[in-house]
Amino acid sequence: MFELGRELKRFFATERTKTPADGLTAGDSSLLELLDSNLLAQEAKASDIAAGRMGAKDKPRRRLEAAIVWREVARRTGDAVALRKAAAGAETAAAGFDGAHRRDGWARARCEQAFCALLGAEIFGDPGLEAAAEVAFREARTTVKGGLAAPLADIGLLAIEGRRLFDKSGADEALAWSLRLNSPIAALDGIAKRVPAARALAAEARLIRADLLAGWGARLRDGDLLDKAAREAADAAERLDSAYEPLTWVRAKTAHGQALALRGEATGDVDALAAGAGALALALDNLTRDHSPLDWARTQVALAQALQALGEAASDARAFEHAVSCYDRAGLVLKETPTLPLRGLAAGSRAVCLARVAELTGDRAVLDVAEAAMKMELTQLSPRRDPVGWALAQLHLARLYEARIDMTGVDRGERAAAMMALDAALDVFGEHGLRSASVLVTDAMERLRDRRGAQQG
Repeated sequence: MFELGRELKRFFATERTKTPADGLTAGDSSLLELLDSNLLAQEAKASDIAAGRMGAKDKPRRRLEAAIVWREVARRTGDAVALRKAAAGAETAAAGFDGAHRRDGWARARCEQAFCALLGAEIFGDPGLEAAAEVAFREARTTVKGGLAAPLADIGLLAIEGRRLFDKSGADEALAWSLRLNSPIAALDGIAKRVPAARALAAEARLIRADLLAGWGARLRDGDLLDKAAREAADAAERLDSAYEPLTWVRAKTAHGQALALRGEATGDVDALAAGAGALALALDNLTRDHSPLDWARTQVALAQALQALGEAASDARAFEHAVSCYDRAGLVLKETPTLPLRGLAAGSRAVCLARVAELTGDRAVLDVAEAAMKMELTQLSPRRDPVGWALAQLHLARLYEARIDMTGVDRGERAAAMMALDAALDVFGEHGLRSASVLVTDAMERLRDRRGAQQG
């Protein structure tokens, strides 16, 4: 898949000296996927230079093009500085379009600002950014009735609405929400016939739908919703050319594998779990760490979760060991971005896998390693900056304490330490309305209380 990208990289390397300020893609965002993360960063800098040149024509459009590139840099690397540059560039572009009374350009720039905010909410776990994104999308939608900005604003607003409905809605609401995306996706498909970049935007809209449907299905343990999510992701992949849109294609394949694995976990279907793990492994085979570090790490985490579920279904220590290896590989990228919630999730899940290996093999040394790593991870987390991540880490630490009691049959203060960690986690989950996580905590508390009662009896 990336052979064409490598050829272009060699070509661009020779051409770079000829047009250093104009960039390699000349503002065509459909070509960005062919650049690896290093070339993409160079493209972002070149786009800034082109937009700031004294004699540059149509500066607002140039600023918008640069903002799109910087947002893609942030999306692939988790770089907060790149995301700030993207947001600032989009804001400058919007001001320029507004001054020239170009409503379509202004609406597109406002959508870009909103997508920057949504990306910040996603990768940095800041839900407050969703409110800013909603304002920008609504302003853009009320300004234009057609063009590219209108369906983008509709998709953004529906994505925010879906996230808000997620924790409190059932399957019927999920399906009704997904149907409302049909119209803006069809509009993007129509625009893609004359604007190549809209193809990837339509695919990303399908992946937003697939991701939320998979989340709903996993929460409700609804196999039908998970089937629909898998089909949606597969459809997105089939509409793409993996040679020219390699990253979006990999993202679609990853979403497909995740949906299959979640369906297997929800329904107890080991074959579906294995199929999901296989699909995720295929996605990794077509993605390099250099091309998109964060996508690579996310796919490693997704494969690890599928292997972890397989280990639970089959009580297979080797599956957990393979999952730990995937989490370790993801950690090579995530350690560079310690504020990402994904880092805490991976670290906690890795600890749980090690605990299961220790339980299945009777190796206490593995449990010691897991406990030490989890305590170290907690020192890196801030309950004020990332309360949910911190609470999940407390839940995982309590799980390790519980595993030690099970293995040794002796309580040397682990039960009290586990209850303290669970109490702290429950407060956070309750405050944030995370019912499913709260159930996990209360179940763990009940197990610990029952164990104490049995010992006293």
